[in-house]
Amino acid sequence: MIMTLLFLLYALCALCLGLYTAGQALLLWRYWRTRAPAPATPRLDACPRVTVQLPLYNEANVAARLLDAVAALDYPRDKMLIQALDDSTDHTSQLVAEKLAQLRRRGFAVQHIRRAQRQGYKAGALAAGMAASGGDFIAIFDADFLPAPDFLRQMLPHLLADPHLGIVQSRWGHLNAEENSLTRAQKLSIDTHFAVEQAARNRSGWLIPFNGTGGIWRRRCIEAAGGWSADTLTEDLDLSYRAQMAGWASLFLPDVEVPGEIPPQLAAYKQQQARWATGNTQCLQKLALPILRARLSRSQKLMALQHLCQYLPQPLMLLMLLLTPPLLLAQSPLPLLPLGALALAPPLMYIAGQFRLYDRRGALRGLLAFPALLLLGTGISLSNSLAVFAALLGNKKGFQRTPKFNRAARDSAYAVPADASVWLEFVMMLYALWAAWLAWQLQPALLVYVLLYAASFATVCAWTILEAWRRRPRPAPHAPFNDMLDKSEATQN
Repeated sequence: MIMTLLFLLYALCALCLGLYTAGQALLLWRYWRTRAPAPATPRLDACPRVTVQLPLYNEANVAARLLDAVAALDYPRDKMLIQALDDSTDHTSQLVAEKLAQLRRRGFAVQHIRRAQRQGYKAGALAAGMAASGGDFIAIFDADFLPAPDFLRQMLPHLLADPHLGIVQSRWGHLNAEENSLTRAQKLSIDTHFAVEQAARNRSGWLIPFNGTGGIWRRRCIEAAGGWSADTLTEDLDLSYRAQMAGWASLFLPDVEVPGEIPPQLAAYKQQQARWATGNTQCLQKLALPILRARLSRSQKLMALQHLCQYLPQPLMLLMLLLTPPLLLAQSPLPLLPLGALALAPPLMYIAGQFRLYDRRGALRGLLAFPALLLLGTGISLSNSLAVFAALLGNKKGFQRTPKFNRAARDSAYAVPADASVWLEFVMMLYALWAAWLAWQLQPALLVYVLLYAASFATVCAWTILEAWRRRPRPAPHAPFNDMLDKSEATQN
């Protein structure tokens, strides 16, 4: 009886994974079916007032660079307000104040908004800035993103041409894609999300998320949707879905690129993904019923829910791994052929994304990161699953921002220390190896499947330990040896 229940649970997990992956296959199909030239940019006959919001929290490595990029925007200074929404608790605030003073002397309108309490985290900062500004349009850039000078001139005309358009957003580029294997793997994933998923959703008329940066909002759209809210950790996803359910349109421009920094540190990447996993799951809990009740088409509702479920496959896959050894010992057949066929969809999406964005050589070079992405993506499934469970249980975890390093991760005070999850990942590696040994003896067809988990958890463990070792405090040179060096230098002088 117990084994029957375990088998049914395993089959249910496999079915749910199959349904989610079928949604990815549908996205790929829609991407190919809706291929079309990018919409032409209308003329910018008038320059409306624009507020450029820059949410900052301990961003000493990149804040000045961001302000320089915003100051270089090709837009009338009397029509643009630069807001530094600065919740920093370190010397970032002093750097920002000095930079804003320079810009003010150059004729820019600037505001340095500091809050006594970091209430509402980024959502609270954006709401506070909006309350302190005028103008019909609000552009948002995270600290590590660098807009091109013509950004506003490429984006604003679409909002001016269509009064029903509430959001226009660009595609993320990469400032440090070649920094290490981790950044190369993330580049492949990010490129696929924007070039394929976002494009397919937008061209199909489905709801698309706002990705938090590199976009422009219409003020009336934010107000009509209920404003920024901090009751989830992904305030951008939450507001963008509420806005589209309220009748506002969203436009994605894949040919407008705003490059940003990819986390080069595994601990920082895991923290970022865990935050997104928690936030997405919170949005699923908050928005699922409103989506089903909204005046949307069936396909819009289905694909919106499929997107909000994007982090649920990881706990499902983890549960299937945990169920594999007892079911193998019970001689239960565990067919994976349907999942294996559907699993072709994500790799094909990666291929499509790379060939959409780069020439043949660049696309093939980008696809070389697929093995690393597969290992790392599977290896962090444990930490993401814990984040999903925390959200489902109503655990209100605080907002942990992703640190920006500007290519100085190893010695940066912002580097994220390794946490205790590395020991759980080590245990999961051993468990997967046991499952592989059982599969080799009892059901060899599963061997590659469970070995992938063992290799993935081993990769994440080894990477975490190596990062921690590289960041260990370096002992100072021995004092007598220093004295010898001083005497030697004095003799030579």
